[in-house]
Amino acid sequence: MTTNNRARRWATAGTGFALALSLAACGGNVGGGGSAEGEEFPGGDPITVLVGQDPGGSTDLIARALADEVSDDLGVPVTVENRPGANGALAAQELAGAEPDGHTLMVYNGSLAYITPLAVAEGEAPDIADYEIVTGISQDDYVLVTAPSSGFTTVEDLAAAGRPITFGTTGVGTGSQLSQELLFAQAGIEATAVPFDGGSPTLTAVLGGQVDVGSIQLGEAIEQIEAGELTPIVTFAEERVSYLPDTPTAVEAGYDAPVQQSRAVFAPKGTPEDVLGTLQASFQTAFGSEAYQQFNEDNQLTPNEVDGEEVRETWTSNLERYRGVVEQYSIDLGGDS
Repeated sequence: MTTNNRARRWATAGTGFALALSLAACGGNVGGGGSAEGEEFPGGDPITVLVGQDPGGSTDLIARALADEVSDDLGVPVTVENRPGANGALAAQELAGAEPDGHTLMVYNGSLAYITPLAVAEGEAPDIADYEIVTGISQDDYVLVTAPSSGFTTVEDLAAAGRPITFGTTGVGTGSQLSQELLFAQAGIEATAVPFDGGSPTLTAVLGGQVDVGSIQLGEAIEQIEAGELTPIVTFAEERVSYLPDTPTAVEAGYDAPVQQSRAVFAPKGTPEDVLGTLQASFQTAFGSEAYQQFNEDNQLTPNEVDGEEVRETWTSNLERYRGVVEQYSIDLGGDS
């Protein structure tokens, strides 16, 4: 994909961002298919998809892209509603109390399952055992960015700053926080976390120089990187990212800090198997649509459209893996960085 094409597509994404903001203000109904009279799905009532982050971020835009496709497939309206706060824990709490009838779902961030539990007291974070998992969605990589005016271009520059570094995160107990905490602990960099509620405000803070650096999902930062408004320092991917071929990974730079974000569709515990099956089939149809596949490409998202049990196994394994590195490097994710 050429830079010009990416710029053009991000212009479209920018329109989607503005639409997301306006829709959130009026309830966020993005799916127009069907009605109660049509009596499709298990009845014609609307489906509400909860998002635990602000409008305009990656999770929100993913939910809206899928809502359009699922609405068309099931013949019922699909409404996206934002419930930002606590890295999605507030939305997860609402989901847990919803009727298990398939009409309330959530785009659930993996970090809430395998990083947030390491940042709060035992039992405070939502437990994925308390939910049904409809399907996996996608994964995306984090990139450490700074404003060009900072003068930082490498991890070594940060280490040589001669002062504590401030780093923006998308919230306490997020992949954004963990990726930076791991990097700075291993590099011996004194740094202070400044948590925000989601990717959009974190990006704004980095652009405005409120913080020195921030770890942001690639799809949220690529437009500003290509425009020269942000300088990428490292990515936290396992391998060098094709969209940033000149930016090393933290692993390449000598640091054990691979951290990814992943997402899945959750439903309340006890949702009937036949309803889950219908939803699973509908999301698979959505994943196969040309519009959604283009959305993934435009936003640098890696499809991870696996079944719910595979999501559960992977996320449970991730929790134990990250618990190990947090203990190894004596990292406190509870906000006392």
